[in-house]
Amino acid sequence: MTKTELVNSMAEKAGLSKVDTEKALKAFIDSVTDALQQDDKISLVGFGTFSVSERAARTGKNPQTGATLQIPAAKVPKFKAGKALKDAVNN
Repeated sequence: MTKTELVNSMAEKAGLSKVDTEKALKAFIDSVTDALQQDDKISLVGFGTFSVSERAARTGKNPQTGATLQIPAAKVPKFKAGKALKDAVNN
């Protein structure tokens, strides 16, 4: 599903215009991004939890040349699905 298809689906289900729905989706994405940049955790009961995880530095290989390279440590966004979402997907 693309962003446009998601906006269309949300607008239809909520009875909102596509413009208002797109603004709401953008606000949601911006809010989640801002919270994760501040190392906050967002919990949506029944849906899931957005959080930030630390990935340690490690050694890797360039697949084309086989040369060894150092991959730096990084923070990565993580999503853990909630029970209600898991149950809905499995039914």
